[in-house]
Amino acid sequence: MPSRRTFVHSLFGASLAAPVMRADAFRRIFDATDVAGSRPAEGVASDEEYWEQIQRAFDLDRTMVNLNNGGCSPAPTHVLEQMIRDLKFSNELPVDHMWRVLEPRIESVRRDLAKDFGCDLEEMAITRNASESNETMIFGLDLAKGDEVVMTTQNYPRMQNAWRQRERRDGVILKRVKLETPVKSSASFVEQIANAITPRTKVIEVMHISFQTGYIAPVREIVDLAKPKGIQVFVDGAHAFAHFPFTRDDLGCDYYGTSLHKWLHAPIGTGFLYVRRDRIPKLWPLMAGSIEQDADIRKYEEIGTHPAANHNAISVAIAFNRGIGMQRKIARLRYLRDRWAKQVLAASDRAFMITDIAPGKSGAIGVFGVNGMDMGKLGGWLLDKHRIVTTPMVTDEFKGMRITPNVYNTVDEVDLFADRVIQAIRQGVA
Repeated sequence: MPSRRTFVHSLFGASLAAPVMRADAFRRIFDATDVAGSRPAEGVASDEEYWEQIQRAFDLDRTMVNLNNGGCSPAPTHVLEQMIRDLKFSNELPVDHMWRVLEPRIESVRRDLAKDFGCDLEEMAITRNASESNETMIFGLDLAKGDEVVMTTQNYPRMQNAWRQRERRDGVILKRVKLETPVKSSASFVEQIANAITPRTKVIEVMHISFQTGYIAPVREIVDLAKPKGIQVFVDGAHAFAHFPFTRDDLGCDYYGTSLHKWLHAPIGTGFLYVRRDRIPKLWPLMAGSIEQDADIRKYEEIGTHPAANHNAISVAIAFNRGIGMQRKIARLRYLRDRWAKQVLAASDRAFMITDIAPGKSGAIGVFGVNGMDMGKLGGWLLDKHRIVTTPMVTDEFKGMRITPNVYNTVDEVDLFADRVIQAIRQGVA
């Protein structure tokens, strides 16, 4: 549990940009830490005095209830201000201020992300989002005609489209596994992936957390299955990093791509790509780097002119996240998820969970359905009539609604959502 002293140390070790922060930028999280004391994370999850301090770190439109933090999450005010300051400074003289002064500070961001992910800083590339990271993996690996790629039918559409392009262009064969919804067990998940493997399988792409259902996949078991067979495992971690505690060694993976504008609260347009050091020379970048960069993780950052302000503010978001602590954070996210889910389930036997909300099975993401109800219409009614933002999940495999609260959401907001859903179940959504 971080003390005020250790948190201040983490803050000013977090970024070369730290000295220009407001003196009171982290006052709210300091106050929250004092409230939490030495209590375990589960004891703080429902302490509204603690979480009110965290909520005040965000400047938001509270006339809207945002329960779609799985797409993008707002950044804390001081993170946004750090980015704005750097944008203004860059604009004064971009060729000097942005390129000479600010861009080199990406090395501090690299260091901070590598520390939290548990890898060497020379294995950490700073990208703009999970899609860029994942497509670097998809298009960067040499594959031959007839080589097979295993994924599920629920993998993210943009990644499936990227693989389809390789299918059309290079003749690789895609094997899409249709999972049970919800997944019965980790053993069942691994078995279904294992059944799709043949001697021609070269890659397995696995989502760390399903964007559709919130299922946390057994990544380590998939890696352990694949490695002895010489199969590469690409991990799409778009929803996982800074959502719940884990490190690279917990997964054992060689490749990992994620966005940082979801659960880390970094500025929109930030992400990272991890590639194990001995894999870097064999994975091509999306945009060409020099031959001297062949074994350099920075070759994946060769994207042309881009703002330094966005990626430099990542370190401020990391410091904010460290101040809360991952155990406290996931305990709170699960508390909010359970709070709305249990109200809805208790109110009607028509309601059911698609996400497994048993301990440790999922995080903030909760997906539910209501027998006999059009979930798209429910989402429209919640938005138009009650200003509640949700994510209907209407697919070929299931029909539900994804709810993703974050640390700035209040219990009043999730209670309002639950109350309005119960009203809709009982009275309809005319």
